[in-house]
Amino acid sequence: MPSFNEMAETVGLMFDGVGVLVIVLGTVVATVRLAAYRRPGSDPYRQFRQDIGRGILLGLEFLVAADIIRTVAVTPTLEGVLVLGLIVLIRTFLSTALQVELEGRWPWQRTGEFTSPSCASEPDRSGS
Repeated sequence: MPSFNEMAETVGLMFDGVGVLVIVLGTVVATVRLAAYRRPGSDPYRQFRQDIGRGILLGLEFLVAADIIRTVAVTPTLEGVLVLGLIVLIRTFLSTALQVELEGRWPWQRTGEFTSPSCASEPDRSGS
């Protein structure tokens, strides 16, 4: 019977594999959508970038989960936790940057909020 550490390492590797697979499949799906679906009046390059970005974001979530599982469950040393913190920090920055690129707003902003500093002093006239 495998030990807990071996099982945690295996689960971590499976999450790594799923993360990489999600990124690869996201890129393939984005490429197929770019080639197959051309809508008049749409920007195919922007849609392609958004589709790839969504695949990368989801894949990064799996990769972070794998790092957490392996670092905390398998090798709970101070050095391992510090490396995990750095990895999570870098991947969080990447995820945030991708989300800003995809949605045009910070993750903590509501959809209708103004993002331009010149508009910040204007009242919200959306009726809500």
